[in-house]
Amino acid sequence: MSEGPGAKVYVFDAYGTLFDVHSAVARHRETIGPSADRLSELWRTKQLEYSWVRSLAGRYRDFWSLTEDALDFAAAKIGGIAPEARATLLDAYRALDAYPEIREVLGELKAQGASIAILSNGSPAMLDAGVSAAGIGDLLDDVLSVDELEVFKTDPRTYALVTRRFGVTAEDVSFQSSNRWDIAGAKAFGFRCAWINRAGAPDEYAELTPDRTLCDLRGLLDASE
Repeated sequence: MSEGPGAKVYVFDAYGTLFDVHSAVARHRETIGPSADRLSELWRTKQLEYSWVRSLAGRYRDFWSLTEDALDFAAAKIGGIAPEARATLLDAYRALDAYPEIREVLGELKAQGASIAILSNGSPAMLDAGVSAAGIGDLLDDVLSVDELEVFKTDPRTYALVTRRFGVTAEDVSFQSSNRWDIAGAKAFGFRCAWINRAGAPDEYAELTPDRTLCDLRGLLDASE
């Protein structure tokens, strides 16, 4: 099964795939100081870890709450940040920078007749803010949040939100994520998968390989021709 031609629905993870999760700290690097990069990495790592632990334990809290908790841990780990810096970083996270190619790519795929959607761990309010900041709402047929299920990816029920919403089979869906663990979950569900490996990370989950590995989303336009 190949990624691209024949896909009826293109689905995108939001955080890390469409939105740069490190841009919140990058905007305020001077305020944070020399530990800015470490803070950003810890923030993201703990945000994801908390989602997995909560899912496995059956103790759901929405993704925004976990984002706040993760920032508090990361800040404590680097020796603390000022309360006003905390508020500034959280405000920045609500309006992360979008990767520069996304409007072109989503627009072209939509012009070709595909349905376009986001599937994200993010809470509805987070996603509304992010989509608005990126200016891509007009290109999306839907924004799907796992919040209604009260469980996070990679639970199969989260990917089923797509097939149920669009009335398609898993094979009709091209799923894009920068998160290799998310690609593994989507592949296990049956989606065609494109791993957007912006950082050139080594591969993993050998039994759940992506159909394509791309350095950014522009490669989808080649695949869709």
